[in-house]
Amino acid sequence: MPDRSPHFIARVRTAAATAGAALLMLAAAIGAAWPQAVPPPAPTAQSGPAAPDQPAPPQGAPAAPAREENPGLINQIGKMFEKLPTLKSPSETIDDINARARDAADTFSRLTRPLIVTGRMICPVSANGAPDCKAASNRLCQAKGFKEGKSLASDSAETCSAKVLIPGRTRKPGDCRTDTYVTSALCQ
Repeated sequence: MPDRSPHFIARVRTAAATAGAALLMLAAAIGAAWPQAVPPPAPTAQSGPAAPDQPAPPQGAPAAPAREENPGLINQIGKMFEKLPTLKSPSETIDDINARARDAADTFSRLTRPLIVTGRMICPVSANGAPDCKAASNRLCQAKGFKEGKSLASDSAETCSAKVLIPGRTRKPGDCRTDTYVTSALCQ
């Protein structure tokens, strides 16, 4: 079995360097968080009483105790915790999860509806003599409960009158016509 001690030593050195760098950064952050303002001088008998920093509350209003601001590390962490959102109660959390599950089920049910439908709907002949398969695909989709559709596949067949079946009769140009059908459509 090969000796793995150099790899182990390299990993320990990397971990020690990472821990040392983290401690240096923490020490720098703590050093920067100490208050940097000089405290105000105490009042002396010559200068008289110090002027208040805050305006006096109006008459009749209850006086709120002044909170002294300490710009230290602990105060900054306290401010950070005050900014965090409050936690929801268990019943609110369950209600939120149930609402999301209902929304997901509605979305999933809409996605599982077939968007491509099959059938056979004849394309009506338009004014210029060409088949209007847009109208046929709309009717095919409406028959399946959708609003409108676009033709994906079509088929054509020759439709002839019964005169063609008479034995010995020659076929004339108006005896048969070609009909186009929409066989599948993409519905919306």
